[in-house]
Formats: sequence, C-alpha cells, structure tokens
Amino acid sequence: MSKAVYRRFRDKGRMMPEGLAFVGSWVSADLGRCFQLMECDDVTLLQRWVVEWSELIDFEIVPVVAGRDTAAALPA
Repeated sequence: MSKAVYRRFRDKGRMMPEGLAFVGSWVSADLGRCFQLMECDDVTLLQRWVVEWSELIDFEIVPVVAGRDTAAALPA
C-alpha cells in the first residue's frame, strides 16, 4: 500500500457512492495488499468506487456469496 492511498483516505474517506457498504478491510503483513469486503445490490456502485481509486490502486474483484446461500443453491 502506498502512502498516497493512505493520504487520500485520510483526506477524502472511502469515497463510496450511496448504496455501497463497507464491510471490512484487512492488510497483508508486508503492506503489499489490502483486502476490502464490500456489499451492494448493484455492481455499478462498485465500479463507481473503483474509478475513484484506480489511478492509485490495481483492483482484483472477486464476487462472493455466503456459503449457506451456495449450499442452498446446490441440488440435494
């Protein structure tokens, strides 16, 4: 994570559009990666948030669902 990322966060916050919820954040021990868990019903909200940070951060977005929802969707 670069100092520029932390500076922007300090100055402007997460810069999330209305409807995008921040769930949690974890940073690797070497400070090289940050994992953000976000929640929304409209993927374009996530895209709008990414645009706000894309000149400072490379994103890898992995859609996930709760394990219980996956289990419920599987045939018996």
